[in-house]
Amino acid sequence: MTLVQTQPRPASANPGHKAVAEVMDAAGPQVCDDMSVEVALSVMAAARTGRLVVCDQDGQWTGLVTRTELTAVRDSSAYTDRVRLRDLLGDHGSFTTSVATTAEAEHAMRSRPLGALQVVDGQGSTLGVLALSR
Repeated sequence: MTLVQTQPRPASANPGHKAVAEVMDAAGPQVCDDMSVEVALSVMAAARTGRLVVCDQDGQWTGLVTRTELTAVRDSSAYTDRVRLRDLLGDHGSFTTSVATTAEAEHAMRSRPLGALQVVDGQGSTLGVLALSR
């Protein structure tokens, strides 16, 4: 029998106790909510990203859209060139703060059909994006 001595791990060693700010991705391109779906898809292609942070006229975040969502909208029979990003946001306005734990953020993403959350500061400005690993 071998004796194994263990030492308590600091809270930061548990990935669920890390602050969101430690693991978030850069926010990426921010676009205005009056942008059309086609233009948003073009911005994504040029930026080589799969998501865009959507902001209102004052620069405050209003949501997050993904390439998959925009492609599905564009390919639907109800699509017209008048559809704007603000028309698609629904529950994509979900967010977390940079001081929340990753466990809290993961719970928020898994309790709703969200693949990512915006990370915002106290004034509502986007700092980054936290996405679930696939």
